Amino acid sequence: MQGTSESDVVLIGAGIMSATLGVLLKELEPSLSIQMLEALEDCALESSDAWNNAGTGHAANCEMNYTPQRPDGSVDISKALEVNVEFDLSRQFWSYLVARGAIADPRSFIHPVPHMSFVHGVDNVAFLRKRFKAMAAHHCYEGMEYSEDPSKIAEWAPLVMEGRPSGDPVAATRIITGTDVDYGSLTHLLVHHLVDQPGCAAHYKSCATDLVREPDGRWRVQVRDTDSGETRSVRAKFVFIGAGGGALPLLEKSGIPEGRGYGGFPVSGIWLRCDDPEINRRHHAKVYGKAAVGSPPMSVPHLDTRVIGGERSLLFGPYAGFSSKFLKHGSLLDLFESIRPANVKPLLSVARDNFDLTEYLVGQVLQSESHRLAALDEYFPKADPKDWRLQVAGQRVQIIKPDVKRGGLLEFGTELVGADDHSLVALLGASPGASTAAFIAISVLEKCFASELTASSWLPKLKQIIPSYGVSLIKDADFCRQIRAATAEVLKVDNIPQPAARAPAAAIRA
Repeated sequence: MQGTSESDVVLIGAGIMSATLGVLLKELEPSLSIQMLEALEDCALESSDAWNNAGTGHAANCEMNYTPQRPDGSVDISKALEVNVEFDLSRQFWSYLVARGAIADPRSFIHPVPHMSFVHGVDNVAFLRKRFKAMAAHHCYEGMEYSEDPSKIAEWAPLVMEGRPSGDPVAATRIITGTDVDYGSLTHLLVHHLVDQPGCAAHYKSCATDLVREPDGRWRVQVRDTDSGETRSVRAKFVFIGAGGGALPLLEKSGIPEGRGYGGFPVSGIWLRCDDPEINRRHHAKVYGKAAVGSPPMSVPHLDTRVIGGERSLLFGPYAGFSSKFLKHGSLLDLFESIRPANVKPLLSVARDNFDLTEYLVGQVLQSESHRLAALDEYFPKADPKDWRLQVAGQRVQIIKPDVKRGGLLEFGTELVGADDHSLVALLGASPGASTAAFIAISVLEKCFASELTASSWLPKLKQIIPSYGVSLIKDADFCRQIRAATAEVLKVDNIPQPAARAPAAAIRA
């Protein structure tokens, strides 16, 4: 045992969530000491790595799983609007860091890429038409275009239409304000900025193995060096468990009653990847389709322009599957070791109620290469198999939570589960994930630091970082346009021109 160190804050996991929260806390309270613990040799090697996630900059522009159809046939866009403005918080946070020089060049992590939804078949076209009508009526989706004209869709996404049989009804929406985000690069930028601050450090190959609450209310985090096997501990006033799929086992070890009964359902993924520059040059969009019945949200098919490490690629997928690992670099025993007496009932209840999902995932695991290429053919009819190779995506662990009526519920979102005294909080779940990291960080502040989030303490600085904090961009159309114009200018991404719009980039400056 090497001894014990002290810290105000411990962040477990060196991904986009911990990096965002750490930077935000340090901006609000420069005197804080912060330690980041990561079991791997660098930051952003799990779900935050660009190859492991969709990188859409999820703004619910093109993801049709956020806009379900009601029983009466109308389309509900309420969830899409929530996710849409949550991404605005991320844009403001990044703009603040760019404006103050903490991030030198926004092109190092974000690029303008139009977002599209594409469907074919009479019923799907009817759905997309209704979806567009509902979304285009709201100011958050100003500038969204719709077409059922194959030639117009071919202008937007040539590869999607070339070789497609004539006569099959098609439809697409397109919005130019979409982005592609390299969350791996962004995480490195944030962590680098954080550890440059006094009192902050990132410790790699440092695996958090246990959490013990001490009599004075602090947490003792047990840490094992993955190279030497030596152990040490860190005492902290506040612990954030942002370890992706590794968060659930640590939440269980904390022993807080609020985490009792939670379980996890892991979902794996695979991409098809094309690096041919001639093909990539002809596709500049993120084209999302409709998910298969019973499939999880992160398996919605999409043909994506990606810019990773400054290089363009084309990705299709992801193809979902099942693995008992909770992390890409985890153990096949992860799922089994997470089972506790308190979560057996929720786990069995979810297995009973989600047989179609289990059947779907098993089918995905058993897919042959020809099956994967057949799925690609639906979005790129002239795709040549020799231009594509497999790329393993990251693991996602969906939330299984206890429920009085049904025993357990499978949730596809994210959830913060925290101690009653606000000294510890764990982030569980997956989609929409990285794109809403700023929203999640702010939620941690509201949940665990409410006494500091006042007009006499952190609130003025938070409003400087996030100018729209406390204002509903869903309701305030003018302020929404103002914020988007300002962040688009700083981040060098596309914006919908507004004849009388103000573009006050000064609102984002530090």
